[in-house]
Amino acid sequence: MTFMSDDCVFESTAGPEVCGTRYRGRERVGAAFARVFKIFPDAKFGDAHHFVAGNRGVSEWIFSGTTADGKKVEVNGCDIFTFQSGKIAVKSSYFKNRTA
Repeated sequence: MTFMSDDCVFESTAGPEVCGTRYRGRERVGAAFARVFKIFPDAKFGDAHHFVAGNRGVSEWIFSGTTADGKKVEVNGCDIFTFQSGKIAVKSSYFKNRTA
């Protein structure tokens, strides 16, 4: 969270809004991140590739993890960042929706 601005925004991969679910502010964004690691205690973002162009950046990765009931997940995904004053102001997450 030290890389996030105080008024940061996180747009998750799923939710009722066109952007997924939008969380605002460090406290709410931090809680949203913590929920991911609670659901997937072995969460891993591997094979990462990053680039920055001006005040925007992209991180591509493969997410893998296992839920408490043993369901394994592995998907390609990416985050699109907007930077402001040296911090992450917006983090929008996207990933592939794999069928079982």
